[in-house]
Amino acid sequence: MASIKNVDISSAAFKANPHPFYAQLRKEAPVHRVTLGDKRPAWLVTRYDDVVTVLKDDRFVKDKRSVLTPEQMAKEPWIPSMFRPIERNMLDSDSPEHTRLRGLVHLAFTPRLVENMRARIQSLTDELLDAVKPRGRMDLIRDYALPIPTTVISEMLGVPVRDRHKFHRWSSAIVTTVPSRLGILKAIPALFLFLRYIRKLVKLRRAAPQDDLVSALVAAHQAGDQLTEDELLAMVSLLLIAGHETTVNLIGNGMLALMENPQEMERLRADPALIKPAVEELLRYDGPLETATERYAREDVTLSGVTIPRGEMVFAVVASANRDEGQFRHADKLDLTREPNRHVAFGQGVHFCLGAPLARLEGQIAINSLLRRIPELRLGVPSQALRRRPGLVLHGLKSLPVVFSCSSGHQ
Repeated sequence: MASIKNVDISSAAFKANPHPFYAQLRKEAPVHRVTLGDKRPAWLVTRYDDVVTVLKDDRFVKDKRSVLTPEQMAKEPWIPSMFRPIERNMLDSDSPEHTRLRGLVHLAFTPRLVENMRARIQSLTDELLDAVKPRGRMDLIRDYALPIPTTVISEMLGVPVRDRHKFHRWSSAIVTTVPSRLGILKAIPALFLFLRYIRKLVKLRRAAPQDDLVSALVAAHQAGDQLTEDELLAMVSLLLIAGHETTVNLIGNGMLALMENPQEMERLRADPALIKPAVEELLRYDGPLETATERYAREDVTLSGVTIPRGEMVFAVVASANRDEGQFRHADKLDLTREPNRHVAFGQGVHFCLGAPLARLEGQIAINSLLRRIPELRLGVPSQALRRRPGLVLHGLKSLPVVFSCSSGHQ
């Protein structure tokens, strides 16, 4: 296992092909201690059953302040005080705080309300495809996978069209931060600009409310319980980032998987009704997350015979759980009609992804529209030339050049 200790799981090079490493861990060291780039220890949990335990068991908490000893807190990376507000987000909180915060926004993401957005998402994908079809080539990330969820979440929150490129640039710098002192320093300008932008947006909506989610959050109260200023900033930041970053990766990774498995791609093209199970399988096979966001052991916890000490950081490696042979037959094979398919791409338990219904719908429409309207779609570069984005949690491509026939596909 000596070679395993030296792997940097946040590097773009590692993310190009992480699965042999995870297979080795599942077999030989399913609960494995690593040292992150900022010298903090962390545990990688890789087997399906153990990953589900970490995601659902309340012995693993999100708010580190509730479990870390003073000595452990002293070793945590320095965060400038101006950024403290974003630590008040629901992703990093536990019940009852998490329940209260989630309760203020979950109604905006119910399957029924999301289904009402189908026509808007469809018209958006058609506009984007109309723009690229005559060219015969595009960067599937920049020209398609990114604008769809970015536009949708912006419209939900009330972010002006002209500002969308800016906030994605800032968001990307934040989510691809590698865990090291230098990595954190590099992210500071983007984080500063991002928070300043959100403060201005909140101020505008406070003065002149509109029919959007930021205005609703500004006015939010549930049982008389309003958001604090810090919680409001944290909530808008989280919704803007999480509301598009994962879906970009779902569409990008999903289309790459289909192009690398042309028989499955043709199967879906011939039978668009397969799209729902197809998207579930693409989420399992090469999902948008490498790991779930970090948790901390509330007490000493033993998993697969290994004891994780209280206060230590734990990463549930969902990319590994979704390829666990003990849970999925022929786990490394793409099978668009796989049944059963209890993947954990959106997490489990109380932190199950709030935006899952929206991400699913965007993925289904984006992928089916592309296959219906763009004939002879194929990679524009050798697959080994593709580059992944760095960072611990997300798993996605920097770009995905594709080429296709310019002749008009049937609408």
